[in-house]
Amino acid sequence: MSVKQAKIIMPSPAEDVAITAAALDDPDALPLTDEEMDRLIPRRGQGRPALAAAKVATSVPLDPRVLAAFKAAGPGWQSRINDALVEWADAHGMLGER
Repeated sequence: MSVKQAKIIMPSPAEDVAITAAALDDPDALPLTDEEMDRLIPRRGQGRPALAAAKVATSVPLDPRVLAAFKAAGPGWQSRINDALVEWADAHGMLGER
């Protein structure tokens, strides 16, 4: 299923001037003063912090019993599957140095 993206229609320079003038005339939406701008605090970025070594999303068919067992252990089941695979691959000498 595709995601419909909104088409952005940019105003012409004349429309932009009119929009800006109307915004400046609005007493409920006055521009911030320099003092107000100085008091603003940057907002923390959304999402999880970046990992040192990013993981790769993939699709792997698993035995239904294995999947059910990992899911039954609660949240973080995907990470536990990854940890089990890393442990197995490391034990079999398949992983190089980090």
